[in-house]
Amino acid sequence: MRRHLADAAATAAFAAEFGTRLPADKAGWLVLLEGELGAGKSSFARALIAALGHAGPVPSPTYTLVEPYELPGVTVYHIDLYRVSSEEELPFLGFGELDEGLRLVEWPERAPALAGAADVLLRLSYSGAGRDAEFTGLSARGRALVAAMEGQPLD
Repeated sequence: MRRHLADAAATAAFAAEFGTRLPADKAGWLVLLEGELGAGKSSFARALIAALGHAGPVPSPTYTLVEPYELPGVTVYHIDLYRVSSEEELPFLGFGELDEGLRLVEWPERAPALAGAADVLLRLSYSGAGRDAEFTGLSARGRALVAAMEGQPLD
């Protein structure tokens, strides 16, 4: 699925729509956010976390690597792998202990094996003053979610 996001408000609306399509039980979902520096990965994550009920600031996890958010019904982990040099570092971040939450991972290309466990991939790219979003379901439930966002009937 592809969408053009003309501005920050369109990105926030897209993130909120995604949030409404997630099931009530969001535990274990893994969402990969790819794109160049400044393409909107953090903006999407911030908007999604806000749409799920967080009212405070959502700092970039570039230096902390993992920022947890205790929200009604789910813990959201905003994860930034930009400073990770290889996927062998993930156990040291406690990545395996985050399975009970919804994980939003920026720079997943630093840990290619994550794609095999992920549900959806959002790839953002520059398009004039806006961004283009390419949303791909990687698991069965991820494909069902993307189909729902496209307005297609679910299997």
